[in-house]
Amino acid sequence: MKEEELISLIRSEKTRLKGYAIIVDTYQERLYWHVRSMVGSHDNANDVLQNTFIKVWKGLSGFRGDSKLYTWLYRIASNEAVSFIQKEKRRFGSSDEESIFVQKLNSDPYFDGDEMIRILWEAIDRLPDKQREVFKLKYFEEMKYEEMSELLGTSIGALKASYHHAVQKVKEFLSK
Repeated sequence: MKEEELISLIRSEKTRLKGYAIIVDTYQERLYWHVRSMVGSHDNANDVLQNTFIKVWKGLSGFRGDSKLYTWLYRIASNEAVSFIQKEKRRFGSSDEESIFVQKLNSDPYFDGDEMIRILWEAIDRLPDKQREVFKLKYFEEMKYEEMSELLGTSIGALKASYHHAVQKVKEFLSK
């Protein structure tokens, strides 16, 4: 279904529920992996995603269409994940040795990756926020810079520079 048709469904009170169901079905997996890359654990990602879709439902009638639907969903999911991370840091205190993400990843029973993958995630987690976000979008989601620019509201040149610096920092960390 084209985005315009989907937006038309959610704008009508009679078809909003159908449109919402299509949104969940279409974007749930993509948003899950985005959130999971931020919060680390499967269970926490599911909780954050559930909160995301609750906010999406509550905000559907107010969606103006100024941005693409995925851009809107991505921002809601990102904000929910950041809020979750902040709550976790307050709850557990921040660790100097490891971030909350790495701690969660190491203790996640669903994560059975080998040591190199754990080290890669640790390297990514040490990146500054903007570089980490750009790196994950480009490397894992294979998003084009034009899409990222719209999503993040940043120039393509700045995104390319962020990605380049992130790659250099990850390489440096992995070579230790």
